[in-house]
Amino acid sequence: MKRLLVSLSLAATLYLCGCGGGALGLSHGVPPGPTPTPITATTDHVFLIVLENHGYGQVIGNPGMPYLNSLANAHSLAGNYFADAHPSIPNYFMLTTGNLETLDDGFTGTITDDNLVRALTGASKTWKAYVESLPSTGYTGPNTGRYLKRHNPFAYLSDVTGSSAQAANMVPFSQFPADLAAGTLANFVYILPDEQDDAHDCPAAIPNCTDEQKLEAADAWLKNNIDPLINSPKFGNSVLLITFDEAADTDFTNGGGQVATILLGPHVKTVFHSTTLYQHQSLLRLILELLHVSDMPGASVIAPAMSEFFQ
Repeated sequence: MKRLLVSLSLAATLYLCGCGGGALGLSHGVPPGPTPTPITATTDHVFLIVLENHGYGQVIGNPGMPYLNSLANAHSLAGNYFADAHPSIPNYFMLTTGNLETLDDGFTGTITDDNLVRALTGASKTWKAYVESLPSTGYTGPNTGRYLKRHNPFAYLSDVTGSSAQAANMVPFSQFPADLAAGTLANFVYILPDEQDDAHDCPAAIPNCTDEQKLEAADAWLKNNIDPLINSPKFGNSVLLITFDEAADTDFTNGGGQVATILLGPHVKTVFHSTTLYQHQSLLRLILELLHVSDMPGASVIAPAMSEFFQ
C-alpha cells in the first residue's frame, strides 16, 4: 500500500505540473541531453530482455549471477540507470509507449497511445515477442500458469488486440530456437522469461527459495537461453539489451530505483561503464534509433540518447 500511495502521489504531481502526456505522463524529469551523435551502424536485430524486481546493487557484482556479470564486465553497463515507478506495469509501458499509463498491476484495459508496435509497423519494420509460458500464439488474456500478463505490455496495445495479424507476433518462447536457427527473426525481438525464470518468483525446484536463489535461477536461464543467441552466426550486427523493470519496492530513487542495464553487440563498446543518467524512455528511444525509426512515442522523443555506448 505504501509504494502504491507514493507512486500515485508522484504521478499526480507530474500530471498536474504538465510534465508529460498520455495516461500518466512522463515519469520524472530526466532532462534531455545534448544533441547526440547519430548511430549510423547497421543493426540486423534489436533484442530486449526484461528481468524483475531487483536493484543494481543486488545484481552487479553478485557472485550468484556469474553469467550476467560476465556480460556486464565484458560489454557495456549503464551504471546510472533507473526505473520510472513502482510497481512493475508502468515500467513495461514506459519501455513500449513512453508513458507510465497506469500504476495498477491488475490493469485490464487497452492502451491506445502511440507505441513501439505502431512506430515499427509505420516504418515497415517487423517485431515479435517470445514469451515463456504464453499458453498460445496471439494470447491476450489474463495471467495463466507461470505467465504474467503485466510483464507483456504488447498484450495491452490496441494495435495488437485489434489485429489478429499483429497478435500473432506474440508466440511462446519455445519457438525462439527454431526461428534463430532458420534466420527468420524480426527486426525487434522481445524476450520474456516467465515468473520463475525472471527473478520474480521462486523456481519450481525450490518453492521456498531465498531471494538469492531467484537471481541464481534467472542467471541460469540467461546462460542456457541467451548465450546460444550471442554466439550464433545469426546474431550478426545485432544489439542485445538486458534490463530490470524496477528495483526493490523500498527504493524510489528517480521513481523506481536503480537497476542494472547491459548492452552488447558488434558495434557496442566493450568494457564500458557509463555514468550518464538514463531511464526506460531512453531505452525505448535507443531501440527505435537503432532500427532507424523516426516515430518516438511519449517520453522517448525527449529522453537522453544512449549513443555513447556505440563505437
